[in-house]
Amino acid sequence: MKHSLQLRLSQHLTLTPQLQQSIRLLQLSTLELNQEIERLLQDNPLLERIDGGSDPSSPQRETPQSENAEMPAASADSAQESAPGSEEPAPFDVEDGPTYSNAGSNDNEDDDYGPLAEQPASLSAHLAAQLSLLHLSERDKRLVSLLIDSLSDDGYLPQTLEEIGEMLPPELDVDHDDLSIALQHLQHLEPVGVGARNLAECLALQLAAKPDDTPQRDAALEIVNHHLDALAARDFARLKRTLKCDDACLRIVQKLITSLNPRPGRDFSSEETRFVIADVIVRKTKGVWIAALNPDAMPRLRVNRMYADILQRNRGGSAQQLNSQLQEAKWLIKNVQQRFETILRVSQAIVDRQRNFLEHGEVAMRPLVLREIAETLGLHESTVSRVTTLKFMHTPRGIFELKYFFGSHVATEAGGAASSTAIRALIKQLVGAENTKSPLSDGQISELLGQQGIVVARRTIAKYRESMQILPVNLRKTL
Repeated sequence: MKHSLQLRLSQHLTLTPQLQQSIRLLQLSTLELNQEIERLLQDNPLLERIDGGSDPSSPQRETPQSENAEMPAASADSAQESAPGSEEPAPFDVEDGPTYSNAGSNDNEDDDYGPLAEQPASLSAHLAAQLSLLHLSERDKRLVSLLIDSLSDDGYLPQTLEEIGEMLPPELDVDHDDLSIALQHLQHLEPVGVGARNLAECLALQLAAKPDDTPQRDAALEIVNHHLDALAARDFARLKRTLKCDDACLRIVQKLITSLNPRPGRDFSSEETRFVIADVIVRKTKGVWIAALNPDAMPRLRVNRMYADILQRNRGGSAQQLNSQLQEAKWLIKNVQQRFETILRVSQAIVDRQRNFLEHGEVAMRPLVLREIAETLGLHESTVSRVTTLKFMHTPRGIFELKYFFGSHVATEAGGAASSTAIRALIKQLVGAENTKSPLSDGQISELLGQQGIVVARRTIAKYRESMQILPVNLRKTL
C-alpha cells in the first residue's frame, strides 16, 4: 500500500460558543432563564443586574404609560423591527447594557422582609396532636403513631394490617387485634375518613359520623358498602331496584354521597401553587391587536463599569481572564436581548393570524402550523418550536402557552379548514348544552358537527373529548 499526502478543502458548520448559548437561552422558560442568569452572575464579576431605580451612569428609556404606547421600554427597538416600513434599530451598546425591566426591583429595602407565610400543619402532625390528647396507654399510642406514619398523602392506609404486623419485630408481641384496635382509634380522629383502606371504607366512615336523622343515610351506606361500582357506572335502574326507591329518593342519596370527601388528607397536602409569568402581553390599541414584552419577565443586565474601566487601563496579560469574562458578559447580554426580540416577533406573528380568537374565542381559532410562522419570519421551524415551548402569552381571554395557538386542521364541506382547537370548543359547547338525562353520544356529536359543515369521525370526537377530560356518555347521565 502506497502512502501519500493529499490536500483537501471542505466546508462544515460549527456552532460557536455564542451561538450555542443563544440556542440554549431561547429554549429556556422564564423561570429557567432567571436561574441561569443567577448562576452566571455568581460566576462572572463583570456581569451585574440592575436592581431598579434611577442610575445616573446608565441611560434610561422612558416607559410608556398610555394605552397607545403598547410596547414596554425594553422592547422599543424590537417593536420597530417588526413594524412594516420601519427603520433599522439602533446598534446595541453592550457597555451601557440594555435597559430590561426586572420583576423583583424595589428601592425599599424594608420590603425584602415581608411577613412569612404560615406553613400549614402536615396530616401526620395534625393527627399526632389529637393523639396526644387521648387517654390511651403508651403502647397503644405508639401503635397508632405507627399507623399514622404509614398513611398516604390522601389519608389512606395503603398497607394491610398483616403487612404492617410482619414488619414489626417479634419481641414486641403485636398481633392483628392490637393493630385493629389502633386502627379504630385512628379512624376516630379528624378529618373523618382518615385511616381508611379503600374508597368505600372512607365514605362509609364519613356517613357513619353524620347524625342519625340525616335523610337517606342508611341507603347511602348500603350503596357505599355494596353497590359503589353501580353508582360509578351510573346504573340508576339497578340501584333503584336494589334500594326499592324512586328517582327522588335516589337523587338525595347520590347528592349525599357526592358531598363526601374522597381524599380526607388533601387539605393537609404540602403541594405548592406554581404561578406563570407571561412573557408577552397582548392588548388591543385603536382596533389593532399588539403584542408587547412583559417587563416583569425580563432581567436587566449590564457590564460592571468598575471592572470594565480596570480592563481599559490595564491591557496586559494579567487581565486575560477578565477579558474573557468581559466577552462572556457581552455575549450573554446580547443573547438575552435577541431571545426576547425573537419571542416578540413570533408572538406578534401569532397574534396577526389569531385575531379572530382574540375577538370571538376558541370557536374562531384558525389552523396554524410552525412552518407558516417560520416562513413568514424567515426562521427555521426548530427555532419557532423552541420559542413557543414554555413561553406564555397574556391575553384578555387568559394566559396561554404559545404552543396553544397551533393546531392541526380538519377539512370542511365548503373546502375550508377548521382548527382542532375550535372543534374542541364546539364539542364542549354541545356537551354543556345537552340534556343530562339523555346525553349526546360521540356519534351524535359527529352528526351535529357534520350539520355545521365540519366532517369529524366518531373516534376523533372521542379523542378530543378524552383530551378535555369529558366523561363518556354513560358516565354523564343523571337522574
